[in-house]
Amino acid sequence: MATGIKDFFKTQDAVPDPNGLIERPLIPLRGLVIFPNTITPIDVPTSPALSAIQIALLKKQTVIGAALRGAFPSQLTLDDLYPIGTEMAVGHMMRLPDDRRNALVQGRRRVQIVEIIQATPYPIVRARPLNDIPALLDETRSLMRSVQERFQRASEFNPSISEDVLAYALNLDSPGVLADLVASTLTLPFEDRQRMLEMPGENERLRHVADLLAQELKMLELKDEISSQVQQEMDRSQREIYLREQMRIIQTELGEQDFFQQEINEVRESILKAELPPEIHEKASRELSRLMMMPPMAPEVGMIRTYIDWLTAIPWVKQSEDNLNLAHAERILEADHYGLRKVKERILEYIAVRKLAGSKMKSPILCFVGPPGVGKTSLGRSIARALGREFVRVSLGGVRDEAEIRGHRRTYIGALPGRIIQTLRRAGTINPVFVLDEVDKLGMDFRGDPSSALLEVLDPEQNHAYSDHYLEVPYDLSKVLFITTANDLDPLPPALLDRLEVIEFSGYTEEEKVAIARNFLLPNQMEAHGLAGTKLSFETRALQEIIRSYTYEGGVRSLNREIANVARKVARRVAEDKPIPRRITAARLPDYLGPPLYLHQLANQEDAVGLATGLVWSYDGGDISVIEVAILPGKGSLTLTGQLGEVMQESAQTALSYVRSRASDYDLPHDDFENYDVHVHLPEGAVPKDGPSAGITLAAAILSAFTECKIRSSFAMTGEITLRGKVLPVGGIKEKVLAARRAHIHKVILPTQNKKDLVDIPPEAMKDLELFFVDDMQQVLDRVLLPPPPDGRKRDAERQENEKSEEALEAAREA
Repeated sequence: MATGIKDFFKTQDAVPDPNGLIERPLIPLRGLVIFPNTITPIDVPTSPALSAIQIALLKKQTVIGAALRGAFPSQLTLDDLYPIGTEMAVGHMMRLPDDRRNALVQGRRRVQIVEIIQATPYPIVRARPLNDIPALLDETRSLMRSVQERFQRASEFNPSISEDVLAYALNLDSPGVLADLVASTLTLPFEDRQRMLEMPGENERLRHVADLLAQELKMLELKDEISSQVQQEMDRSQREIYLREQMRIIQTELGEQDFFQQEINEVRESILKAELPPEIHEKASRELSRLMMMPPMAPEVGMIRTYIDWLTAIPWVKQSEDNLNLAHAERILEADHYGLRKVKERILEYIAVRKLAGSKMKSPILCFVGPPGVGKTSLGRSIARALGREFVRVSLGGVRDEAEIRGHRRTYIGALPGRIIQTLRRAGTINPVFVLDEVDKLGMDFRGDPSSALLEVLDPEQNHAYSDHYLEVPYDLSKVLFITTANDLDPLPPALLDRLEVIEFSGYTEEEKVAIARNFLLPNQMEAHGLAGTKLSFETRALQEIIRSYTYEGGVRSLNREIANVARKVARRVAEDKPIPRRITAARLPDYLGPPLYLHQLANQEDAVGLATGLVWSYDGGDISVIEVAILPGKGSLTLTGQLGEVMQESAQTALSYVRSRASDYDLPHDDFENYDVHVHLPEGAVPKDGPSAGITLAAAILSAFTECKIRSSFAMTGEITLRGKVLPVGGIKEKVLAARRAHIHKVILPTQNKKDLVDIPPEAMKDLELFFVDDMQQVLDRVLLPPPPDGRKRDAERQENEKSEEALEAAREA
C-alpha cells in the first residue's frame, strides 16, 4: 500500500491545452464517486478499463473517473455518464483471490466531461478541469468550524473514523478539501455523493456537509441510546433470572411450592380434562414438555401457555344434538319471519334430508342475497333455534387481511387464531349455525385476499381438515352449517361464488311490510318502550303512509326505526301524564315523524309526445322512471342527461339506431336525423341511473318524439332492446311490478321471457294489474303509441310554411 501511495506523488496532473481542456483515459464507475484529495480503492470493472490503468501507470499519467447512469453500455456515449467526474492518479493495482483487479486511486480535481474522442481499445475523453468557487472569508471560517466540530462529535460514535483522519480534518485550512474529506467518510447514498461532487462552490459544499453531519449525529445518538437501553434490559433480565433461580432453590429448601410448577400442573390438568382427539392431545403434551424444560422467565413461556390454552378451549368433539322435528322447525320459522317461502322450504328440506341421511349428509353452504333489512341475519338465528344449535356470527365487512380469517403464525408476537376458530371457541360446539355476514364487503390489499382464505372454509370437500396458521393442526369444519349473507353477488370472486348455494331474498311487498309491522314490529316496539298496556294501535293507512313516504328500502329496518320514533314520542306523553291517542292515523303522522322524507315520482296523468314511463329497480326496491325526449334543430347529435351510466347510454344509442332503421315504416324523412338533435332526459338528475332495462322505454319515447304520436300514460314498461327490435329479459320484475302498482299504473309491459318471475309475486299484489308480454318492439309500439295527429306533424307544417315564405321572398326579390 505504501508503494502505491508513493506512486501518487510521481503522477502529475494533466496540463490543459489552450482551450482549457485535457485528454485522459476514462474509467467508468458503477455506483461509486471519487472525491478530490481522497484515496479510495476501486474495482477495475472491464478489460478496457484495465488497459487504461496499465497504460496510465506505465506513463505516470492520470485518468478520469466518472459515474455511469445505469449498467455498462455496449457503446459508451455522453448520455451514459454523469457530466462531472474526477481526475485521478492511480497508485497501485493488485489481483484479488477471486481473480478480480483492484486499484488504489487518489482524487485530484473535479472535471467536466465534454466529449468522448476514442472508444477503443479503451475510452478517452476530453474534459475541462473545474476550480472551486471562492467564497466570503468570514462565512467560510464559520462553516469550517461548524463542520469540524460536528465531525469530531461524529467520530466519538463512529469507530470507522480513524484518529489520523480526524486530526487531518481538524488541521485543514482549505474549505473545499475539508468538505470533500468529510463527505468521503459519511455513509451516503450514491445520488447524494454525486450531487456533492457536482457542487462547485466551497461554501455550498460546506453547508451541505454540515447538514448531512447533523442528520448523521442524530442517527448515531439514537443508535447509541437504543444500544444502551438494550444492554440495560439484558442486564436486568439476567439479574431477574438469577434472583428467580435463587428464590426457587430457597422455596425448595423450605418445602414451599414453586409457582411456575403450579402453573405447569394447571396446564397438565386442563389437557387431561379437555376432550381432545389423540393427535391434538399428543400435540398439547409435546408443547407442555417444551414448557417444562424452559426457565420461568423465557420469552417463549407465555406463547406456549397461550397456545395450549387455545388447544384445550376449542371444541373438538362436543356438538349439539339436532332437533329434526319438521313441524317444530316450521313453527319457529313461521313465528320469527313473515313470508320468505323459498328460504323456509330450503331449510325444511335440509332438516328432512338430515333426518333421513344422518351424518352422511354434508352441510350445505348457503348464501342469502338481498337488500338490507329483509331478515338475512335474523333468519340464521331462527334456523339455529329450529335445529337446537348454537348461533354465532362474524361480520366480514371491511376485512382486508387474510390473517383475520386464517390467523397469524405463532412466530409473530401477540399471534392469535383467525376469526373462524375464535368464533367456534365462543360457540363451544363443533356444529353451530355460523353466519358470515357481509361477505361481499371483503377487501383486498398487500396483506392478502381474505376471500381466497374463505375458499377452504366454505368448501365441503376440504373443510374437514381446515388449517389455521396459528393452530398448525387440522380442524374439522364439516359439521358447521355455514350461512353467508350479501347485498350483491357482483363483488364475489367466481371461485367463492361457485361454492355457495345462493338463495335470493327479494324486497317485501307493501302488503308484506304491513303484515310484518302488525305481527312483529309493533308488538316488539310497544314492549320495548313500555307501551304494552296502553293498547296503542296503528291504522293500516298509517302504516302504508310510513312505508311509502318515510322509508325507501326493500327490507323493514327503516320501517322499524320509524315505528320506534312514534313510540318514543307517545312514551314521553305517557311519562308526562298527558293524554295519548288510542289510534295513530295517517293524518297525524307528520306530528310524530315530520314532513314526508320521500316523494315518489308520479306517473304521467295525460298522454304526451316523447314522454314514456319506465320501471327501474335497485336493492332499495322498485320505482317508476319518466323518460323525456325532445327533438331540437341541430346536426343529429344525441344528448343524454340525468346522470346515466355507461350501459344506459349505450341502451339509448341502440334505441335511437332502432328508430332510424324503422324510419320508412313511420314515414319519417331521413334528413330528420341529420337536421335535428335528440335530447333524452331522466328526471332526478342527482340520482345515478344505469342498466339496460329502459331500452324499450327509450325507443318508444324517441319514436314518439319524431312521429309526434302520443304515448298512452296508462302504460309502464321495462325490457332491453336489440338493434333488430327484439325484447330481452331483465331483472327485478317483482319490485318493478309492485312499483307500477304503487304509482297507480295498471297496465305493465314485460318481456315474454320474464313470465317465469311472476311466481315470486303474491297473487293479491297483481289482482288489479294487467300484464302484457312482448317479444318484439313492434308489439310495444302497437300497445302504447296513439295514432298520428290528423293534421300531420307540426314540424312538417312549419317546414312547409318556411319554404313558402322563402319562395315568396325570393319572388319579391326577382320582381
